[in-house]
Amino acid sequence: MTTDKNLRYQQNLKNRKLAIVVLPCAHWPALQLQIKEIQQALLLAKPGSYLELA
Repeated sequence: MTTDKNLRYQQNLKNRKLAIVVLPCAHWPALQLQIKEIQQALLLAKPGSYLELA
């Protein structure tokens, strides 16, 4: 998990073996409101996947 929304532009993500979930912000009170969406994204994350939450 990261909050770096530019990661896909800064790094070559081709052929990676890890899943990336990009959170919409780093502000804990705001993230608490999206816990279910974050949990779902983590459950769906598979090696090589990239998911950016809004």
